[in-house]
Amino acid sequence: MSALARIFHKGLVRNIPKSITFYSVTAEKKDDDEFRVLNLKVTKGRSAQRRKPYKANILPPRTTQMPVDQDWGSVWPGPRTFHPATVPLPIRQGYVEKGASPDKYGNPELMKIPNFLHVTPPVVKRQCEALKKFCTPWPKTLDTDEKCEKFFPIEVTYSSYCHSSPTIRDPLARIVTLKMKLSSLKLDDHARDKFRRLIGDRYDEKTDTFTIVTDRCPTRKQNYEYAMYLLTAVYHESWAVEPWETLKSEADMEYYDWNNNASKKTVEQMFKKEAKDIENINEYITAVSSLMNEGESDYTVNNYGLAVRKLLNLPIENT
Repeated sequence: MSALARIFHKGLVRNIPKSITFYSVTAEKKDDDEFRVLNLKVTKGRSAQRRKPYKANILPPRTTQMPVDQDWGSVWPGPRTFHPATVPLPIRQGYVEKGASPDKYGNPELMKIPNFLHVTPPVVKRQCEALKKFCTPWPKTLDTDEKCEKFFPIEVTYSSYCHSSPTIRDPLARIVTLKMKLSSLKLDDHARDKFRRLIGDRYDEKTDTFTIVTDRCPTRKQNYEYAMYLLTAVYHESWAVEPWETLKSEADMEYYDWNNNASKKTVEQMFKKEAKDIENINEYITAVSSLMNEGESDYTVNNYGLAVRKLLNLPIENT
């Protein structure tokens, strides 16, 4: 048995190394043909943690807290850009193809146009009441347009404009228009005719009104003063009589004046009395002046013939 034990022991010792597995704490090195990753951003220690973004608590729109009977003039006291959280109105602006118009939140169309939320009727009424103490009452006797034109014959017109641009000045706001009836000026025949020729096509014969428009100066006040200066200069110039005007003959006259022509002298010599004492003389004067100023036509010639028959007491033909 001892011999068998020795043989078994030798065989067991020889086979033990083949079945033993070794374990190590260090990582096993691998031989790879790939390149190592180049780490350019070398960090030492632990990386810093990112801060969470702070989100402020957004308050609800102001419109949800507005009472129904609030003072709108205090909420929107003056002109400003549209703000959706302040205006309690379901306003929409813009165009979307096959869809509803955008609402008021984040709508640039509502922000770039001018609004008139500061001139609501209650606010206008309150402002007018506050300005009353600075105004004089309207004269009670000026109850008709005719009286207004009589005592205030000059009418001045200008325009104001509202823009959403950075500038508040509009070039059209400086234009001033002055209107006045020519009959409101106390002019004789010579001055009236000269005044009409000085203003030219600014005179409207149908309404007996002349219009002066000034836009040369940069401000409205300067254009208004310039318009008043032109009116004053033309008025005084129309009364001036140049030396050459006394040398004008009947052929040089711009219009036919019966009182300064040979027709008056002929009629006075025929009747042996002054023209104002002759019967039917006014109708004859009108017919002659119309014929000479307007030219020959069936109407003017017939009126002239009828006036001559009445002046000479001749029978009138029935046509």
